[in-house]
Amino acid sequence: MYYNDHVPPHFHAKYAEFKAEIDINTLEVLNGDLPKRAKALVLEWADEHREELKNNWELARAKDELKNIEPLK
Repeated sequence: MYYNDHVPPHFHAKYAEFKAEIDINTLEVLNGDLPKRAKALVLEWADEHREELKNNWELARAKDELKNIEPLK
């Protein structure tokens, strides 16, 4: 996530040279792409941590420090 980023609420994912912006509410890829396996893992993680992602989005908009989110187990 980036401070002062555009709506809708989203996060940025990177894998090797690939990048994607993913909507927090719908888990739709808004921009970019990831390889199939990496995308599946990112979406699984995001689904498990959607509320934390939403909270971090609000913190970023308020220019507060973001909270760490656990990796996929």
